[in-house]
Amino acid sequence: MAFTDAEKTDLRRFCGYPAYGTGASGFQGWRFFQAYGLMEFRLNNLSGAEETVCRTYLGTLRGLEAAVPHTGQSLDTDQAAVWTRNKDELRDRLTLLDEWRRRLCSFLGLPPGPALTDPGMTLVV
Repeated sequence: MAFTDAEKTDLRRFCGYPAYGTGASGFQGWRFFQAYGLMEFRLNNLSGAEETVCRTYLGTLRGLEAAVPHTGQSLDTDQAAVWTRNKDELRDRLTLLDEWRRRLCSFLGLPPGPALTDPGMTLVV
């Protein structure tokens, strides 16, 4: 069963690639970004079993992503009774989310997209 447009959008986003739009036109698409073309080919040609694995990744990633904004609910509390918040919770959750995003890229055989590159390192494609 082929991916829905919403699933493809999430797969691109979680892999760190920019929005695709309605197709390869203008300055976007495979003509200007080879890894993007490879990703689109893979998303359109995975086996049913591989799509199932990707959907499992999507479920995990959506849950991890949804947990990130909730860390803001306790930013005003440093210590309450014996409970002390993890001051690194946001960083820890983002690190975990990005690790799972990289695992998805690895499964698809893609380099992480621009949104997943380390600011201290340059990716040449």
